[in-house]
Amino acid sequence: MLRGVGTVVALPWLESLASAAPAVAKVADAAKGPPVRAAFFYVPNGVVVPDWTPEKVGKDFDLPFILEPLKALRSDFNVLGNLTLDKARANGDGPGDHARAMAAFLTGRQPRKTSGADIRVGQSADQYIAANIGDQSKLPSLELGIERGLNAGNCDSGYSCAYSANLSWRSEALPNAKETDPKAVFERLFGNNNPKELAESRAKREAYNRSILDFVMEDTRQLSTQLASTDQRKLDEYLTAVRELEQRIDRAKVQSSRKFTAPADLKLPTAAPKEYAEHVRLMCDLGILAFQADITRVLTFPFANDGSNKAYNALGISEGHHELSHHQSDKAKLEKIRKINRFHIEQFAYFLTKLKSIKEGDKTLLDYAMVVYGSGIGDGNRHNHDNLPILFAGHGGGSIAGGRHIVYPKETPLMNLYMAMFAKIGAPVKSFGDSTGTVEI
Repeated sequence: MLRGVGTVVALPWLESLASAAPAVAKVADAAKGPPVRAAFFYVPNGVVVPDWTPEKVGKDFDLPFILEPLKALRSDFNVLGNLTLDKARANGDGPGDHARAMAAFLTGRQPRKTSGADIRVGQSADQYIAANIGDQSKLPSLELGIERGLNAGNCDSGYSCAYSANLSWRSEALPNAKETDPKAVFERLFGNNNPKELAESRAKREAYNRSILDFVMEDTRQLSTQLASTDQRKLDEYLTAVRELEQRIDRAKVQSSRKFTAPADLKLPTAAPKEYAEHVRLMCDLGILAFQADITRVLTFPFANDGSNKAYNALGISEGHHELSHHQSDKAKLEKIRKINRFHIEQFAYFLTKLKSIKEGDKTLLDYAMVVYGSGIGDGNRHNHDNLPILFAGHGGGSIAGGRHIVYPKETPLMNLYMAMFAKIGAPVKSFGDSTGTVEI
């Protein structure tokens, strides 16, 4: 790590430093290899299933309209069919599919139907992993998001807002609130956890318009003298990425602070789609830096709360997402929904592409990752919770092949996929949520 007042900048894998380690440690590290990371992306309101599902099973499957942005990555992901989230179904609890979908997506547990303080669902898969390997990194886990949510109130047919706004649950009654402010995430990743020093360094940077990297310049100079030319280049690229991201966050902060007085007869839009796309990519870049520097090995990132009625004006769509998802087979609504679905996949492709561009040893960061993308609802109009739209990307350290459309037996619990991930990341367990075993990936 590079250290300065109020600042700790974690470093990516550098072979020069590994070669300088004691011989015993080198043998152990070589046997273990770089760590495997786990990420979970969530999208609300389901998808247009025919435009998501490949016709061919196995290898060399076709890429439907929604998945076309992943064309350059087809050997790095699998499309998984017939995975089911039974605990998102009513099971006697009546309406509330959106709240149950998001609450059960990583827990496999039926959320207690309440809009009060007595919420209960279960520990989520990301937090199970964090509890087992989180002590090996600065942050046990990182929870990112775009839409803030409440942890109280009635948001879906008698279900607490906590269910539809939180993907990560530390325990059955304690959600991990996601961070939606890129600046706050940046400070969390690169601050030194000393509140007084952190506040001082932030004040100095803002007063003198300096970068967080200026505070670790001396450590950087000393480190550079120890590195081979390839590692010096890698360090320069990494620190440049940190600085550029810091600058983008500062620009976004300035733009969002600008105010104007709207004419009385002007109906303001319900969302700012262009800013939304930049927001998503800023968060993706922060998550990538956190993985690259091994600040955390566990990430969750919902693109929106379930039931979100966000408009996507940049796509020419002024209606709300949730409103459109109740399409009743209307062709015009279906066309708009498939555009939203594809837009989300474009953001996911951005994340995967950047992971693949970062070298780690003789492989890439994507080779040492397991990334799940999906929704707890299949078809938004039907509100079904079987045959969910699920993608699995990354190679888990080399143990997982990509480029396949895998269809499991009907009603295979989604938790069986997480069971397989737990084993590959070194934290096997006998059962999780409503799991019935494991699956091959």
